[in-house]
Amino acid sequence: MASEGDSDAEGEKKPLSKKKARKLNRLTVAELKQLVKKPEAVEWTDVTASDPRLLLQLKSYRNTVPIPAHWSAKRDYLQGKRGIEKPPFQLPSYIADTGIATMRDAIKEKEANMSLKAKTRERVQPKMGKVDIDYQKLHDAFFKFMTKPNVTGFGELYYEGKEFETQLKHKRPGELSTELVEALSIPPLAPPPWLISMQRFGPPPSYPTLRIPGLNSPIPEGAQWGFHPGGWGKPPLDEYNRPLYGDVFGVLPKVNDASLGEPVDKATWGELEPDEEEEEESEEEEEEEEEEAAETQPDGLQTPSGLETPSGMASVVSTVAGGLETPDFLELRKNASRVTDVGDSRSLYQVVPERQSSVRGLMGSDRAYDIGGVAGSAQNLPVLGEERGTKRKADGVEVSIDASELENMTEDELRRKYDAQSRGSAGVPGSREDFSDMVASEMAKKKQKMERRREAKEKEFKF
Repeated sequence: MASEGDSDAEGEKKPLSKKKARKLNRLTVAELKQLVKKPEAVEWTDVTASDPRLLLQLKSYRNTVPIPAHWSAKRDYLQGKRGIEKPPFQLPSYIADTGIATMRDAIKEKEANMSLKAKTRERVQPKMGKVDIDYQKLHDAFFKFMTKPNVTGFGELYYEGKEFETQLKHKRPGELSTELVEALSIPPLAPPPWLISMQRFGPPPSYPTLRIPGLNSPIPEGAQWGFHPGGWGKPPLDEYNRPLYGDVFGVLPKVNDASLGEPVDKATWGELEPDEEEEEESEEEEEEEEEEAAETQPDGLQTPSGLETPSGMASVVSTVAGGLETPDFLELRKNASRVTDVGDSRSLYQVVPERQSSVRGLMGSDRAYDIGGVAGSAQNLPVLGEERGTKRKADGVEVSIDASELENMTEDELRRKYDAQSRGSAGVPGSREDFSDMVASEMAKKKQKMERRREAKEKEFKF
């Protein structure tokens, strides 16, 4: 008996291991959910953390990115997709509508029937522009029909099988899609099959502002109350025949949005600009209107009808001195009268008299033209296209004379020097040097040099 008591006492005094002590002091999932503010964030592995409350506080912060769920998995990441066949890449619908896939298939089919020699030639000298799509189609595809791709939002993580799940983000509660209506075989103007249960138990508590026809909003026009096929059941009323969940009969006045604040601008941001043709047409119309207004505008100023300046008062202080009269017409252009005076005497060409002369030099000619007489007779007649500025005459003669020589020169010597200079300016043969032969020879040399370079390049890079 004593030995049995001693063994029991020794068993009671035996210390617990750290693992067992930690397990005994660990909170349960239910207790941890009662201690935190957001119990929906608690997972079954959170109770094993060193500080579960701190972990749940960090997980409850807004915009917190969760830890990937495969952190505790025994197998490698994405090893569960090894047996799944990967479908081929599909073009987006707005790109496939341009017909580029059909054109590619036709080109590939044509290349498959080509010989090896043709394929080699195509590889060395490829033909560009095989897939030629209309510019307007490409513009409409990327600027009108382009849709936003399905991307992962902030805080969302990828996990195995996420692409096979149903995307509920784009679904709105209370709206029945055409696929659902066809699957449930709901006839027109008929309620959904769960409306009778909602009238009995009330609207869903997760969506307090959801408008459901026949429960808290009026039924559509043409529908009837009742429990017959296609009927909308019985409206939920209290003992005083008042609606329980909302304006089910549609008798309450509608709330005006203007009383809530300023109207919201619902114009689409980033709309396409109007076509350039419309802008050009509008600009042309504006120009025509301006021209018509300029034609109909009177020369002077008119006082608006019905208004009269009172006597003894001046609307604008005059800047003209007393005794001066403002002219009706002011000419601001320079020398406008001179151009109009000689406009009738313009000549398109002049006949130059020909005379015989002896051959001079290597490239001389036996014929010459007397330009001096023409220049003297038509000194004041302008030639078409030769009008210049009025500061310096076009037919003037420039004579350079030293001031010291001018004192000792007589009038005859001065006249002879003037005649010699005028003959030179009139184009008498032999008075000026002719550089046309030199320019032609230089151009010929340059052309020969370029041809030699081209021949050398063709020999060097010959394929």
